[in-house]
Amino acid sequence: MDLHGGVALVTGGASGLGEAVAHRLAASGARVVVVDLNEEMGEQVASAVGGRFVRADVASEVDVIAAVEVARSEGPLRALVTAAGISVPMRTIGRDGTFATAHALSLYERILHVNLVGTFNCIRLAATAMSTNDPVDEDGQRGAIVTVASVAALDGQIGQAAYSASKGGIVGMTLPVARDLAVVGIRLNCVAPGLFDTPIYGQGPEAEEFKGRLKRDVLFPKRLGRSPELASVIHELLTNDYLNAEVVRADAGARLQPK
Repeated sequence: MDLHGGVALVTGGASGLGEAVAHRLAASGARVVVVDLNEEMGEQVASAVGGRFVRADVASEVDVIAAVEVARSEGPLRALVTAAGISVPMRTIGRDGTFATAHALSLYERILHVNLVGTFNCIRLAATAMSTNDPVDEDGQRGAIVTVASVAALDGQIGQAAYSASKGGIVGMTLPVARDLAVVGIRLNCVAPGLFDTPIYGQGPEAEEFKGRLKRDVLFPKRLGRSPELASVIHELLTNDYLNAEVVRADAGARLQPK
């Protein structure tokens, strides 16, 4: 599917992997709408790619409908990339045998609410808008969606119960949602990134030392991934018309150890 002249909605587009995706899709001729909670950084990215910024909570129906309507005002909504997500590590039980130190249920619910519920919320609303598009080809294609999971969905580490569950849910709904959307000519694929060098790790000597240890689990090339490399995979999933209902690992062969 040619993205030129269409609109792409990118959640979590204010930094990191989402920012790289916004730049890649804009370079492909799409009008990009950046969705994030960080207004300052979101506006900067939107300005850099010649697009629009919308502040929105991805798990809010009202917020996402507003973002989709902004996207539709710019042209036909052809693409959605759901890169918004959070991760807060916590072990399932504490070490002192008290209920108080068990994994906070509120934290578990929050991570699932943002990562899993938020992803589905964006899919259902963006796909509804896409379903009203005129088809772009003889196959009747109207749009394409890429969800962002994580290798933690399959190789979850110690302290990642909530995060892995949320990303595993994204992987698990790939096929049924793709089947739901096929009737209106919308493709849906999922990418599961491995260890990518993003601002989440911080800066300075300690951050570099930590990132150096992460490379232990990477097969080849023996380094962390670069954001444009993931953006390239996502671009291919959006534009290759015969890719549908797939979960693609982008991890240089990494298989994460328990910790």
